[in-house]
Parts: sequence; structure tokens; C-alpha cells
Amino acid sequence: MKKLICLTITMFVLFWMGAAMAGEYTGPVIKAKFASEEYEGDYMTVWGKKFADEMRKWSDGKIDITVYAYGELGDTRDINELCQYGVVDFVFSDYAWISSFVPQAQVLGLHYLWPRENFKEVLHWVIKNGKFMKVLEDKFRYNGLVPMSILPEGWQWITSNKAINSIDDMNRFKIRLMSSKMLVAAYSAYGCSPTPMSYGEVYSALQTGLVEGQANPIFAIYSSKFHEVQNYFTQIYAEPFTAIPTANMKFFDSLPKNAQDKMKQFWADAVGPATEYIFARNEKDMEAIKKERPNIKFTRLSDDKLAAFKEKAKMVHPEFLKLGGKDAKLVLDTLSQDIADAKKALGVK
Repeated sequence: MKKLICLTITMFVLFWMGAAMAGEYTGPVIKAKFASEEYEGDYMTVWGKKFADEMRKWSDGKIDITVYAYGELGDTRDINELCQYGVVDFVFSDYAWISSFVPQAQVLGLHYLWPRENFKEVLHWVIKNGKFMKVLEDKFRYNGLVPMSILPEGWQWITSNKAINSIDDMNRFKIRLMSSKMLVAAYSAYGCSPTPMSYGEVYSALQTGLVEGQANPIFAIYSSKFHEVQNYFTQIYAEPFTAIPTANMKFFDSLPKNAQDKMKQFWADAVGPATEYIFARNEKDMEAIKKERPNIKFTRLSDDKLAAFKEKAKMVHPEFLKLGGKDAKLVLDTLSQDIADAKKALGVK
């Protein structure tokens, strides 16, 4: 009898919890479009679909978000512009492309701002506990957008068809970059000849020699098959690739408050598991590259070789004050202080 009573109570509690969750959203039926800047099966598209699934489940099907992979609604610049204009409701884009509309986002392109060790934990702390996201949101809103978090996709690897063993090997190196004046300034300081270019054009540009190399995290290199036309991979630990899930401001502000909170909470909570997911994916794809092309050489430059890069990078940081738009100094100071506070709280050197 006692077991039956306990079972009945347990079932009632579970039913009540399920009903409470399903009934938590009481707003109107919403159909929304979510544009990813990456291909089907890649990080942004995968996590965009996880977001859509969570919102559909939480709203008992009332919030229905359709996720479009790269190319389905246009190229990288197109989808950011579509989100700003409200043609799509969400865009998941890297900081560089969205900085065409929000120049302050270029702060995420400053080299050697983040620690090499424990980068994942430091970023997570900044998102959850720092002041940077509030400052960044103010700047996004000025341009009709709302950032919901910042997620990492791993350290950028430089690929090339010549060995890069020191900063001297970067002289006149024609490298494809994302569209960011800050990135162009950073790689120009190393002696490169940077060429901003849309993602979909990179393979043919590498194949024909229009550019000699490019920078991306491992999974993107493998997914886009850049390793087929590049022989060297070099890690200088300058820049983690970061992405910003973003909503159109007018659309976002029209949502019930609990839906807004749920969306932001999803992306804040995603930093940890999404980071673990992508770091594991990068390791797996690196092994796949090595298996497919055993002759590719992977090089991680030593600290003594990186010293020259870091010295040049410091000289570029003031450029952000010119390129970062209104309150650029506030944006940089806030992020720098958050990173310092995170390192102190986490015991990171």
C-alpha cells in the first residue's frame, strides 16, 4: 500500500512538473527564422537546432523556429543584414561579420586578449558574471539587434602552402580573413597581405592561388575541405574564434518576458556544453585530416617564437579605439576587466 501511495505521489509530481513546464509559455504562436553562417552539421547550425528544439519543447510547440544552414538564405553578410532588417529573426554569426553592423564587436578580434590556458572557463565566467554582455547589448541595440551570448569554436589555425615557423614567414603572406577591419589591422602588423572574403569563395581562392592561406578553427577547415589544398597548419594562439547568437531587436522585444528570459538563459547555459562539444569535434576532425593527408604538417609555435607576434599585436590594440565606434574604450576596458576578474576568480595566470 505504501509503495502504491509513493508511486501515485511520484507520478503526480512528475505530471505536475511536466504540465507546469508545458504551460509556462502562454503567449501567441510564433514562427521564426534562424540563419546560420555555417553548413549543415557544423557547430552554429547544430546549436541553432538545439535552440529551436528547446524552445519548441518549452512552449509546447507554440514557438516554432526553422533553422537555415549557410547558403540557404544567402552568404554571411546577407544573413546578418537580413536579421538587422527583420527578414530573419535570428542569426548565428561570428563576431567579425556582424561587426560590419556593430563595430564594437570587433573587440573580440583583438589578438592575445584571452589566456591560452583555461580560455573556455574564462569566457564562461565573463558571460555569466561579467559586465561585458550588458555593454555589448547596448551597442547591438543601437543597431537593431540583441546579442544573447558569446560562444567559442576553438583557436584559429592558419593554413598555408609554405611553412610558417616565425613571424618573418608572414611577410607578404596573402591570407584570407573574415570581414573585419580589426582583423586586417592585426594580420597586417605581422607583415601579411590580408584579403577579406566570403566563406563560400575561400576554397576556390586557395585552389587557384588568389590567396595563399586562411584562418579558421579546425572543424571549419575540415568541413569546407580547405585541407585538400593546404599543406601546413600553424597555431599562434592569437585569436579564439567566437560566435554571437543574435536576435532582431524588434522581434525579440515583442516576445513575452518569460520567452526572452528563456532564450537568453539557453544561450548562457550553452557556453559550457557547446564548448565541450566543439573542442571534441576539433580534435576528431584534426585526426581525420591527419588520416586523409598524412603529409600535412601541424606546428604550434613556441613561446619564444610567439613573443614577436605578441609585441606586434600590442601595437594594434589602440586601433580598436578608432575602429570600434562609439564608446570603444568603454567596451575594451569592460572586457579587459572582466577577463582579469575571471582569471583571478578561477586562479588562471
